Amino acid sequence: MSVTPAPVPVEPPRYTVAVRTLCEFTAKAGDLDLRFTPSPTSQEGVAGHGVVTSRRGSGYEAEVSLSGDFEGLRVRGRADGYDPVANRVEEIKTVRGEKREIPQNHQALHWAQAKIYGWLLCASRNLEKIEVALVYFDVISQRERMLKARFDAATLREFFEDSCRRFKAWAEQELAHRTARDAGLQTLAFPHGTFRTGQRLLAESVYKANVAARTLLAQAPTGIGKSIGTVFPALKAMPAQRLDKLFFLSARSTGRAVALHATAQLRGDATGSPLRVLELTARDKACEHPDLACHGESCPLAQGFYDRLPAARAAAAQAPLLDRQATREIARAHQVCPYYLAQEMIRWSDLVVADYNYYFDRSALLFALTALNEWRVSVLVDEAHNLVERGRAMYTATLDHAAFRGVRLAAPAVLKRPMDKVYRQWNALAKSGAAAYETRDAEPAAFVEALAQLCTAIIDDISEHPQRHDALLERFYFDAMHFLRLAEQLTEYGGKHSLFDITRTPRLRAGTDAALCVRNLLPAPYLAPRFAGAHSTTLFSATLQPADYYRNLLGLPASAVWVEVPSPFTADQLDVHVARHISTRYAQRQRSLPAIVTLMADQFARQPGNYLAFFSSHEYLQQAAALLARDHPGIPTWAQARGMSEAGQTAFLDAFAPGGQGIGFAVLGGVFSEGVDLPGDRLIGAFVATLGLPQVNPVNEQLRDRMEAVYGQGYDYAYLYPGLRKVVQAAGRVIRTQQDRGVVWLIDDRYGRAEVRDLLPGWWDIGSRPFSPLPQAGEGPGERAGVSSPDEATA
Repeated sequence: MSVTPAPVPVEPPRYTVAVRTLCEFTAKAGDLDLRFTPSPTSQEGVAGHGVVTSRRGSGYEAEVSLSGDFEGLRVRGRADGYDPVANRVEEIKTVRGEKREIPQNHQALHWAQAKIYGWLLCASRNLEKIEVALVYFDVISQRERMLKARFDAATLREFFEDSCRRFKAWAEQELAHRTARDAGLQTLAFPHGTFRTGQRLLAESVYKANVAARTLLAQAPTGIGKSIGTVFPALKAMPAQRLDKLFFLSARSTGRAVALHATAQLRGDATGSPLRVLELTARDKACEHPDLACHGESCPLAQGFYDRLPAARAAAAQAPLLDRQATREIARAHQVCPYYLAQEMIRWSDLVVADYNYYFDRSALLFALTALNEWRVSVLVDEAHNLVERGRAMYTATLDHAAFRGVRLAAPAVLKRPMDKVYRQWNALAKSGAAAYETRDAEPAAFVEALAQLCTAIIDDISEHPQRHDALLERFYFDAMHFLRLAEQLTEYGGKHSLFDITRTPRLRAGTDAALCVRNLLPAPYLAPRFAGAHSTTLFSATLQPADYYRNLLGLPASAVWVEVPSPFTADQLDVHVARHISTRYAQRQRSLPAIVTLMADQFARQPGNYLAFFSSHEYLQQAAALLARDHPGIPTWAQARGMSEAGQTAFLDAFAPGGQGIGFAVLGGVFSEGVDLPGDRLIGAFVATLGLPQVNPVNEQLRDRMEAVYGQGYDYAYLYPGLRKVVQAAGRVIRTQQDRGVVWLIDDRYGRAEVRDLLPGWWDIGSRPFSPLPQAGEGPGERAGVSSPDEATA
């Protein structure tokens, strides 16, 4: 057999690109089309590939590692399979639903990948020709459809080299950028000249964690500059550790804003590096046409998106900061969707600022790209105490009975039978018990089977009617698939991470509604692979105690390092008092109000200024605010409202004017109890009228039981630690700089107990100044209960 000789590289490879990235760069064209296209999960995809390859002959080779060079560019990847008998390379794609039509632009991408692998096989094995096949495997029917074509090696080589030429100019640009970036980072200086007290220890710990490729849990007090104290050392570690990306993840938009400010300070330094910084914004905030569907026949920014993307990408790569506004301006100039332009620029950015879900969620984009491109990444997790509850929420799925009835009534006639089957099974669960709340260790098999069949029917129907857009039905499908995927994993990891529960409520007319939930209690098994996928992860917050609580619940590796940064603040900056004569337990709330209002008014009279008052619920808050306004009308007040808009939140904070006076009422654990910066006399004190303990309800009692079974600390894990964390965060609003002075009142007799005091900051000198408001009417020492019986309302 005569062969076409493989090309000999004229120079060693200087830039490496994955086959998929190369093809996505060169082969995508036409519209952005995000019409409903149900797809398998990553686990289903892996399983589907395994099914296809297992059906081949004994000599079949799966996951064939290949690479090839062209003028300094190295292309590498894994071909899904090669059949030496048929001389056929296969690109396997899993789909969900046999009737689904693969869009032509997607097929073009798939063919490009298959042809690149075809050439790499020809080059590595001296093949003169090869058959190239696309195999579409339906994970539901387990059937495959094959599209194939035969190519000679010369044709495939030409396609490969043409693709490389089109990418090479960009690769050279990226290589130059990486070289300049690393050179700049090596000489990057701390922008403030000197570190604040504690900031140097934090920075050194982050740097060492990156050098050692370890996970770091850092408790660092508010006010020392944690954002720049973590971003700076992580950037400094990038050149020597050959890190591709730095991800700064936050639970709130305020945290992302602080991170962007920190990077702006670094870029402003005279020795700063050509760093590309990208902010990822939620789709509903970035979308320019929220009233239009996301495809070329509806949205002008989706039409021809990939044809205009190269110019937009080139312009975006020149911008050192791609925050929400900058990305929007570039997208407008090139008439492309800003949300998907930002997603494209992840590949070409150095520092990405985003929400937790972009890395930790089931379908996390940053984590998926990291795995696909084999990036070496460092991850910074801001206000990491939030990751426990956010992690639970990411891996919890709830189906609403009443909402399903609405979907069922509006669904196409072809779905009536599978809808009715689900409805019958759902009603059976609603009637299967009298308890308002019921838990099970396993999912109800009959319901799950009916739901899976309905999802298959929905896919088939939508595939047959691609022009129809039913937002309600699609939303239900996504929720149902999330539910099914989590239900499948209920028994994994020893079955201790989640449970299935039913919450029954009477209908207005007749019958019972049943909310069905796969509820995650222990996010560790799901989050652990995310930490394993990073070169280094730093989790930092002012409240990360006890360390084992976060190690266990987040699934941190055994090698994770703990560091506590001493506070730069001193006891004489903050007067901390405990109102031991007041109980804020639920049963005693009404009686507590007069004493709380008297205490607040006395403190205000003694030292007029701006105060924040935190309560455990909106109802409790409103009652206290109303009583204060009635009995002390001279004290200005303003209060947090339910469902407050961003404008309302801004107005609330603006009321804390420099030199002002008044008391703002807020919910503990809400938007104003952390991430709020009111330095100087914008805030001189806080009242915390609660211990912050979560409400005692069936769900939290299940959490308590599970944590007791797994860790032997059920009450602490379910109630005490989460509650005191919220208290410390709220009190941390008062002292923001070393020049600040203020006062904090902890209002509840349980603050006097040792197990509670041990969880409060060590630098607090509690009770340093005497204060004796009148005792609460009708309360005596015998009415003070211990912390072993929490009874707080939900914040």
